[in-house]
Amino acid sequence: MLNRHARGFFTALFSPLARWLLKIGVSPDAITIVGTAGVVVGALVFYPMGQLWWGTLFITAFIFSDVLDGIMARLQERGGRWGNFLDSTLDRVADGALFAGLAIWYFTGGADRAIAIAAVVCLVLGMVVSYARAKAEALGFQANVGIAERAERLVSVLVVTGFTGIGLPSVVLLATLILLAAASLVTIVQRIATVYRQSLEEPNGTASQQPA
Repeated sequence: MLNRHARGFFTALFSPLARWLLKIGVSPDAITIVGTAGVVVGALVFYPMGQLWWGTLFITAFIFSDVLDGIMARLQERGGRWGNFLDSTLDRVADGALFAGLAIWYFTGGADRAIAIAAVVCLVLGMVVSYARAKAEALGFQANVGIAERAERLVSVLVVTGFTGIGLPSVVLLATLILLAAASLVTIVQRIATVYRQSLEEPNGTASQQPA
């Protein structure tokens, strides 16, 4: 939902910066890599230190690279498979670092095992959400459905984590992670059901099973 409704706004907002970066010779791939590195540093340095507010601000400063590199690629008319592969792969790295950083803090200094476990569950289910779509598309199906796509997952966890760092009760973060895990699980089921329905429309009536 956020992907659909926010794309026009952020395209207009970041297009001047995208044009300037291209003008000075910066590539979309470089923005993708730098943005991912910034998210990883914020998540795995600030969060394990308990700096949830400053870590979130640091991550937010880099998270929009995921929008910026896409705008740059479109301006260059370079929306090829390599850029898509790199962007998708590094998105998984960034997402993993985000939830791992939370889990590390709450398993250690944060001393809240429930939040730590919920963060690990969100990490695993989030990866499965992404894998389900990628595998479906690799097999020729479409699985771009679900209530918990990447934008929703990132916005919810970053906003609540940041405010937890400045006094929001930690139970709110726990509730958010539990709801996010539940939404991710529903999304996985939705994508499996969607692909299954498409498989029934094939000539042989079912999709052949292949190893992952």
